[in-house]
Amino acid sequence: MVHFKQVRELVQWVADYHAHLKGLYTAKAADAGIGERLKMSLKYVADHEESMQSELDQYLAEDSVHKGVLDTWFEEAVDAPNAPLLKEAPASLGTETVQDVLNITLASHRMLGELLTQRAEHAVAGAEAELFKSLADQYDAELRRLARNMQRLEDY
Repeated sequence: MVHFKQVRELVQWVADYHAHLKGLYTAKAADAGIGERLKMSLKYVADHEESMQSELDQYLAEDSVHKGVLDTWFEEAVDAPNAPLLKEAPASLGTETVQDVLNITLASHRMLGELLTQRAEHAVAGAEAELFKSLADQYDAELRRLARNMQRLEDY
């Protein structure tokens, strides 16, 4: 189990989780045995994961305006959530349809959004609460956008 002691560690873990998902989706999209629509959906969510990671990497940059809050220590160590996709191999992803891809992606984003919301609620400092609330709000918006765009792809 991973324990976070600083805000930076948690945000880095979330960014790394997106990078891992991107790798899973990219590898699965390279599978010659899948249909074109499924391949398109996997490439779309891989690009989405890369975008999410890139946004978090901007927060983590040394010259970020968030440097102060990122260096904040938690009063108690925070446990990483159960993230089963970290243990998955691309071949074992249950992605046979566009809806499967959407379900897996939404579940992982909900888990991350809940983690961020929880941290906002348990934050000691105002800046920490503000950072996590902002990130959680971004996740909510991204979930809606992702679901809408994936539905369009499935309807295509």
